[in-house]
Amino acid sequence: MTYALPRLREEIAYIAYHFHWRREEILDLAHGERQQWVAEIARINTRMNEGG
Repeated sequence: MTYALPRLREEIAYIAYHFHWRREEILDLAHGERQQWVAEIARINTRMNEGG
């Protein structure tokens, strides 16, 4: 099973932008763990946008 390159780039950019992690650090994460970080960033952004 392969992972779509555009989606991978999107995840890398999203995490790097918010957490300032290097691309290599993000690529070292397992797919599931990377998705968990993406979800956590989204939750943080939602809370901040709602004033919480």
